[in-house]
Amino acid sequence: MPKRRSHFIKKFLIFISFIGSIFLLSGCWDRWETNDIAIVTATAIDKKGDNQIELSLQIFIPKAFGMSSSPSGGAGGGAVKELTFVISQKGVNMADALSKLQAELPRKIFWGQCKVFIFGEKIAKEGIQDHLDFLLRHPQPRERAYMFVSKGKAKHILELQSRLERSSAETMRELVDLEIGLKVTLKDLNEMLTSEAQAAALPYLKTMTEKGKKKSFQFPKIFGSAVIKKDQMVGYISQRETRGILWIRDEIKSYTVTFEPEEKKGNISLNPVTAKVDLIPQINGVNWSMLVKIQTEGTVIQNNSSLDTSNLSNLKVVEKAFQDGIRKRVEFVIEKVQNELRADILGFAKEFHREYPKQWRKVENRWDEVFPKVKIKYDIKAHIRKEGYINKPMKFRIEEEKE
Repeated sequence: MPKRRSHFIKKFLIFISFIGSIFLLSGCWDRWETNDIAIVTATAIDKKGDNQIELSLQIFIPKAFGMSSSPSGGAGGGAVKELTFVISQKGVNMADALSKLQAELPRKIFWGQCKVFIFGEKIAKEGIQDHLDFLLRHPQPRERAYMFVSKGKAKHILELQSRLERSSAETMRELVDLEIGLKVTLKDLNEMLTSEAQAAALPYLKTMTEKGKKKSFQFPKIFGSAVIKKDQMVGYISQRETRGILWIRDEIKSYTVTFEPEEKKGNISLNPVTAKVDLIPQINGVNWSMLVKIQTEGTVIQNNSSLDTSNLSNLKVVEKAFQDGIRKRVEFVIEKVQNELRADILGFAKEFHREYPKQWRKVENRWDEVFPKVKIKYDIKAHIRKEGYINKPMKFRIEEEKE
């Protein structure tokens, strides 16, 4: 009997503990239902007048998802309806503009799915720090959201429609994910602007127009990068120069490189191209230098030249042309950011700080003066991993037949 009683008491205590723990569990007291929120897919921030900004939100339309328009309502029968709309308000800052936007919407604004933030060029040149401060303090904006700068008004980018994706925001996100240019998140941007160099580069958007038989179609496209220095846009680099930045920052991914060997007609294309990049800082007295060491290789996917790369001597010629092409591209962009833009978006400051902390402390407050004087050295090795074909190039075979 005492044994049974002890067993009963033990079970009773476990039951009481279980019941008591329920009161300690947190509930979903602040939960919002899907039909009570306005889901923001992209945000644009523009300059409006002297002391105001314009905040624009691209908002998803749930009821339009999966629906089709009538034949007269779109480009043809079964055309997909617009899945987003854009709403804007001006204010003295983002918080002020957001409160005015909320007053116009019957649903709670929700930024948890906002994957794109775009700064208009005017506001980027004026300074983006105050707006970044709001985005970083607010609990909803995602640190993994992608950041852009647009030529002209950023709001116009949100108003564009997409042929393949559900919205222009989705188009921009997909373009960045393809890694054809820089990929910069909200977190990345904050880290770069608070780093030793206090400089960053963001994908630069332009509106393109494709003329059709009946009407024109506008779409966003990445055209190089906007260079930000101490939170202000100080210049622009082209898409070709952006690829040079990707090489230096060791962010190059598999993509196609096309070059023309010296004194040879035609060109050769390599893909995929992979690389290993090291930045090696060196200080000798008052002389600061940076060794850019690149080891890269690729596979021939098209050979429009008369060179037969199965021949070892010809292969060396192709590798030399490949190597020189990379060096020219890297030299060109370093020259521009050092002497024209004077913005260290290359990561040099970080490398010097890491390798020479004592010397760095002496120049950190005048890095803008030191950076343009850093001498650049190169050690570039390029290799052809595979020829990419079985037969000799057609031009080579034709020349052999003529002989």
